[in-house]
Formats: sequence, C-alpha cells, structure tokens
Amino acid sequence: MRYIGQHIKAILEQYHGDIPLAHYLKNYFKQYPILGSRDRKILSAMAYCWYRCSKGMKSDEWFSELIEQWLIDPGKFQNFSISEYLNKKEISFEINDLFPFDIALSDGIDKEEWLQSMLVQPDLFIRIRKDKGKVISLLNGQQIPFTFITDNCLSLPNGAKIDAVLPPDCYVVQDASSQQTGELFNPGKNELWYDCCSGAGGKSLLLKDLEPGVRLTVSDLRESIIHNLQSRFRQYRHILPVAHVTDVSNKVLLDKALGGKQFDNIICDAPCSGSGTWARTPEQLYFFDPTTLSAFAARQKTIATNVSRYLKPGGKLFYITCSVFKTENEEVVDHILQEAGLQLVRSELINGIGIHADCMFVAKFERARA
Repeated sequence: MRYIGQHIKAILEQYHGDIPLAHYLKNYFKQYPILGSRDRKILSAMAYCWYRCSKGMKSDEWFSELIEQWLIDPGKFQNFSISEYLNKKEISFEINDLFPFDIALSDGIDKEEWLQSMLVQPDLFIRIRKDKGKVISLLNGQQIPFTFITDNCLSLPNGAKIDAVLPPDCYVVQDASSQQTGELFNPGKNELWYDCCSGAGGKSLLLKDLEPGVRLTVSDLRESIIHNLQSRFRQYRHILPVAHVTDVSNKVLLDKALGGKQFDNIICDAPCSGSGTWARTPEQLYFFDPTTLSAFAARQKTIATNVSRYLKPGGKLFYITCSVFKTENEEVVDHILQEAGLQLVRSELINGIGIHADCMFVAKFERARA
C-alpha cells in the first residue's frame, strides 16, 4: 500500500500535462523496472482516474480509499467505472467543477452530457479495410466482443488485444466519428486531393481506401509524422503521396511548397484543443488553459484561408476539428465564409457520446465555378 502510494504520489506531483499521459507513464515505468505488470496497470488506472474526476471531488479521501480497495482486490480496476463508483458510493461530486469555464459549445452537444462523458473511457473502434468475414471470424474465435456501428466500423472494448489477432492490413484503428467525416468526401478517380494537416494520415488513408485512384498530396509540420504516414501507406499497399514538411499557417512557406498547384479537394483537419477527445485523454481536460483557445482559433482561420487559395473552381474544402467549442468550429466557419470566398455546403457536429466515441466537427465548403 505504502509503496504503490509513493509512486502514484510521485506521478501526480511530477506530471504537468506537457506530453500525453500515456507517454509519460511509459517513461516513468522504465525508470522503475521493479514495478511488475500488475503494479503498472494499477498505477495507470489510478492516474487516469485522478485526472478524469478529481477536480469535481470535495476531498481526496475517496482516492486513498480507492487505492486501498484496488490493492486488496486488484481485479476491481480492470473493469472499473468511475461513473458507477460515484453513484454507488454517493460521493460528494460536482460535475461542473471539471470545466469551470464559460466557453460556448457547438450546436448539437449539451454541456452536462459532454462532462458526464469524461467519466467514461471511450471504446476502441476499427475500420475494416478488407476480408470482413475473416476479421469477424478471428474476433469470434478469440471471444473478443464487438458491435457493428456501420458496415465496416466496429466498436470493441477499450484495450482489446486485436493486434495479436487480426492481420494488420485488414483494419485501421480509427474512431467512429472520425470515420464518419469521410462520408462527405465522395472522391473521384484521378482527382487531386490535398491533406494539409495530415498528421499520421488517418483521413488520408480513409480517402485512399474510398478511392485508391485519387492523386494525393500531404503536409505536416513534423518530419517524423510524415515518415509515420509513409510507413502506414506502405503497410496498406497504397502509392505514397507527394509529401511536404511545412507550416501551412505560414503563407510564404506554403507557397514555396506548393507553387502554383491547384486541387480538386482539400482536407483541413486543423490543429485544435482536442476537446472532443478528452474522454480518452482526461489529462488534457485537467490541464486545459482557456487562454490557449484564441490562439488555436486564430491559427485555424489562417490555415483555412491560406489553403483555400489552392482550390480549383468547383473544388471542395473540408474543415474538420476534434473540438466541441464554437470558437474553433462555427466561428471559424464564419471566418472562412467572409475571407476565403467559399460557399458553405454543410456543417455539423458529430456527437459520438451515445456510442462511446469522440466528437468531431466537419464543414464542407465549395468554391464557385468560373
């Protein structure tokens, strides 16, 4: 009890949210190889539990009690639900203290519903790329439960060991709401597409699976992320896209990278607060600084207007965030309409809370034909 208590105290004192909690814990455990698998699992569960709900608690006594229970019966933490625990114990808890800021949410999501979702770990979602029958047979054979969300989207328990069961080229781990954004793409063969903030390529791979014949250009600030994207393209046997390491918020650098190239469609999955994914990463909610929101919005507006210049007449811009804040969503849409000379075709918040998925925002714009 004392040994585990010392480690969780050290973790909570030393971690400041500057890197993802999962990465921090991995590095922390490397420093203490004496910690066994059971210890690491308990400490991870404790840390996530703390960042998920501690700000709503009126005292810290609940945490000491929870640690003691887990150490007496380690099996309890494996399927632990903090939401059920709070209801069962009737602990004094104020949900609004998790997010005590006056920041407007996008249409289509309720603040209390959103905050309640922070107490529940989202599911694992995969997109089946091929051999659906084989994937289903393998999951059934290993007794891994799953639910169909769409024809090719499966929901599984978080932490399901699918990488040891499924052939890696048959599926992609991708949140259900993220998959849903692709329903707006409707790509055509030989079209020129640009994924301007590609990250590791989730949207790009979705696009190529929808239509392998698109001609794709991608860009990201980080060279390591572009290498990751290219590795994934090789794994799934797609032709590598034209890739640029550049800052699309810098007009000069963007012009240097793209020159006079014009695209039929542009995906702008903009850097954002990530508030629609905080149930997966509760440390981001815990350490959220509301003063950063204006900087995110300013950058999103700059990126969207910069890349819109590369749209052909009749071309489409898909503005996407994993945020639930109006500042990053509807207000950026208004800016694009005023500054980029585009027409809004459709916009919506994809509320994934009901299926234990993330929340995403997507807006589809079109440049008028000449």
